[in-house]
Amino acid sequence: MNNKSAAVLMGFMVSTVMANAQGDSDVAEPTFRMIETNGINMRIAEMGEGPLVLLIHGWPESWYSWRHQLPALAEAGYHVVAPDMRGYGKTDAPEKVEDYDIEELSADVVGIIDALGEEKAVVMGHDWGSIVAWNCVLLHPERFSALVAMSVPYGGRGDQSLIDQLKAAYGDNFFYILYYQDYGVAEKEFDADPHGILSRLYLSPDSPREAPEVTDPKASAGGWIPRLGAAKGLPDWLTQEDLDYYVNEFTEAGFRGGINYYRNFHRNWEITPQLSGAKVKQPVLFVAGEKDIVIRGANAEQLKFMMGNATEDLRDVVLIPEIGHWVQQEAPEKTNEAVVNFLKGLK
Repeated sequence: MNNKSAAVLMGFMVSTVMANAQGDSDVAEPTFRMIETNGINMRIAEMGEGPLVLLIHGWPESWYSWRHQLPALAEAGYHVVAPDMRGYGKTDAPEKVEDYDIEELSADVVGIIDALGEEKAVVMGHDWGSIVAWNCVLLHPERFSALVAMSVPYGGRGDQSLIDQLKAAYGDNFFYILYYQDYGVAEKEFDADPHGILSRLYLSPDSPREAPEVTDPKASAGGWIPRLGAAKGLPDWLTQEDLDYYVNEFTEAGFRGGINYYRNFHRNWEITPQLSGAKVKQPVLFVAGEKDIVIRGANAEQLKFMMGNATEDLRDVVLIPEIGHWVQQEAPEKTNEAVVNFLKGLK
């Protein structure tokens, strides 16, 4: 697809989604521009005026994952900005794996604040964006006034890196994060079939699937797509136009950049010894789907206890019933309500 066609497609989809989200074909749409941050060019989508709120997406996502939050937060009185993160969409994708470590990613977010001429922002992240957001407030506490973390809780820096923990737990068996550690392998699989991987991931917990093609637990038996049963249909929160937009973005940008985030798990642990025992002092809200596999069945009290080890002002834990991992897309109204209530309660 050429640049003109992509631009037309983007404009159509943004218009459609924003209209559907508000029930009004005349609602405002986000504006897009390129900014410079931390040595890279980054595309941002933005709406509204007021205190700055940054929306940091996860994998495999884009600014588009916040399509329901942009108008809602703008209407609530905030200047809301959703970037394509480093390696995604129209944002630059550096070559080196270490260019995606947590120091670079958090510096990218700080650079957005600088590029917009602000001193501080509220940072909100989902999935890998949540990991980035937690680290932003820990590594640059003077630049962030509050944190909304979605799907991925934080209980403090562990005594061992996640990669070492996973290797000990899984051995020769397949686990997607370990699969990502071999440079060039996972991106080759996903780049060859963006629709295949995205359509299998963007589902609800109860979405019907075909039987997986690969059931052998050994990592040597194959990649990830054949281990995930193909979707029998789209979930009610995802339109065909939504899925097509994601597929188009990853068809153009590829998957390497986003996968490189995972390749820095061990490096991130090595380069942040100063975070041992550190606590987030800013107000924190945690939001997740009750059926999100990341929280592994934990209830609100268990999550509060765990995150209490790393926070001083955890305001609330909101678990939305019957909702899975893609919480801000699956349950936008309840997500927006929780976020706006939190933001309005900040001093």
